[in-house]
This record gives sequence, C-alpha cells and structure tokens, in this order.
Amino acid sequence: VVADKKLLLVAICVLSQWTLEQMTASYRLSEADCVKYLVQLDRIGIIELRPLNRYRLKLAKTFRWRPHGPVMNYFRDHALLDYFAGGFDGSGEGLMLVHGSVSRTLAPLFLERLQRVAQDFAQQHQTDQKLADKDREGYTLVLAMRSWEFEAFGRLRR
Repeated sequence: VVADKKLLLVAICVLSQWTLEQMTASYRLSEADCVKYLVQLDRIGIIELRPLNRYRLKLAKTFRWRPHGPVMNYFRDHALLDYFAGGFDGSGEGLMLVHGSVSRTLAPLFLERLQRVAQDFAQQHQTDQKLADKDREGYTLVLAMRSWEFEAFGRLRR
C-alpha cells in the first residue's frame, strides 16, 4: 500500500469512510483512478467493493496497522515530524506530553483507557458521517504510551 502514495491516500480515505465523490472532489484523483485503487483495496481485503463504486469496510473499528509493518514505518519516517510540527493551538486541538512513573500493574489499565478514548473517537466519526461535509472537520488523534526515555537524556545516565 505504501509503494503507491495515491493508493495509500485512498486507503486512508476509505478507513475514514469517504465516498468516491468526496475523494475525487478533495484530491487530484480522477474517478477512473479512484475506482482502480478501490479495486486494489478490495483485492487485498480492506474493503468489499459494491455496485456504483460504493464499498463496505471489512476492518473492525478498532483496526490498527501492524506496529512495525510497512504502513506504520512509512508514517514514522515521513509523517510523524510533519504531524508534530503543527502548533496544536487551533480550535479542538491540543498536545499533551505527560511523564511519570506508575506501577507496572497499572500501566495496562491506562492503556485500556487510551483504547477506550480511541474507540469513542472512532464511534463519533461513524455517527458524524450523516452530517454534511461543511459541518465536519478532519482530525487525527494520536494516543501513545510506552516506557521510554528521550535519547539525549539516556546519554546522560550514569
């Protein structure tokens, strides 16, 4: 999927449940190209292509790309810095970095809470699909938690 940037774009759009019309109106994609990419996504099992170029997403709402798979590696290498370069100061935007030490038994509970937030976001996305395009705005939610030390700090350790 990452070898063809337009295929990756269409894959991300279908995961957000955009229609073919929304994709061709928003991006430099012809209808024929968009259909070609939808056929490819059907072949690899992401969607089930239906008549009139409609589709059914075959992935669960809680779908996640493989942590070290090609798509996540592509986003780490090419999109992460672009994403975090934003000011996060617009309406409905925010960036929080919280550091602390918690017990190893509580860490999985915090991760479950983050997963619930992600599910709430995905469910609201589903619900808001019935709204007009002008009444919706695209947002990207990033939730992460891991045991980590900034490399520059690690080099200072004794």
